[in-house]
Amino acid sequence: MNTTETCVYETHLPFEGRRQGKVRDIYQIPPQNGEAGMVLIIASDRISAFDVVMPTPVTGKGQELTRISTTWFDFIRDLGIINDHLISTKPEDVPNLDASLYEQCEGRMMLGRACEVIPVEFVVRGYLAGSGWKEYQNDGTVCGIALPDGLQLSSKLPEPIFTPATKAVKGHDENIDFDTACEIAGKEIMEWLRKVSLEIYTKAATYAAERGIILADTKFEFGYALDADGNKTDELLLIDEVLTPDSSRFWPADDYEIGREQNSFDKQYVRNWLESIVESGDWNKTPPGPELPQEIIDGTVARYREAATRLFN
Repeated sequence: MNTTETCVYETHLPFEGRRQGKVRDIYQIPPQNGEAGMVLIIASDRISAFDVVMPTPVTGKGQELTRISTTWFDFIRDLGIINDHLISTKPEDVPNLDASLYEQCEGRMMLGRACEVIPVEFVVRGYLAGSGWKEYQNDGTVCGIALPDGLQLSSKLPEPIFTPATKAVKGHDENIDFDTACEIAGKEIMEWLRKVSLEIYTKAATYAAERGIILADTKFEFGYALDADGNKTDELLLIDEVLTPDSSRFWPADDYEIGREQNSFDKQYVRNWLESIVESGDWNKTPPGPELPQEIIDGTVARYREAATRLFN
């Protein structure tokens, strides 16, 4: 993959059905020559925190996210437990994309099979953090799963647990119990994808641990592949991004300490700076976000880059 550093804050490619998330621009590629349609995902250099997209790009972040995600897709394919949506990372493989637009796609795109997304986040936790820690403090549970007494913030769980959530269009996803997830997606499907999620997490966590990184938790997305007529098939695929610092908590093992928040290879560096701005009264966590100083930009992308380097170099 070419990783020439080009800053891309947003794209406006000549395809219909453009959707813009907090980080990614997504385009629908219509069926070609009787084959099924595709989806083009561009990981921009936008960064969000507290559900606000910052006005300052973090140059190189989108390429690092794509590098991490596509390498994990290769890893998961080797496990042989589920197929995925990824077709290509090369701009020249995107139908009807003019060569003048290749540069803004290079190193930060995934061309994938079009799918009907299952509206559930498939979350696996190996450590107690985030919303799980908050629930445990109140109820001794995470998503209704009872955990042993006496666990602390960042404690390793006795075994990984599957804790689904609803996919939120805006704001934070909401944790749900397994029975509720079954009502959404079907019991048989949820049981199988729970098994798949736990297996991927366990294998990935072991791989990361051998390279000095704790994979504390992660979330997966799955969907049904569509046929050439746009109809849902029975083929389930792993979709979207996978095992990136934007969808997972990666902690450096040499700095891990139970009972406190951990340093992490993600945008926590930005969040910490923003919290200081909030405390000083210069921002109130509503749009528009403040411009990010260069040192924060550099420190953030360095953390993404270090995660990729530790994992795959």
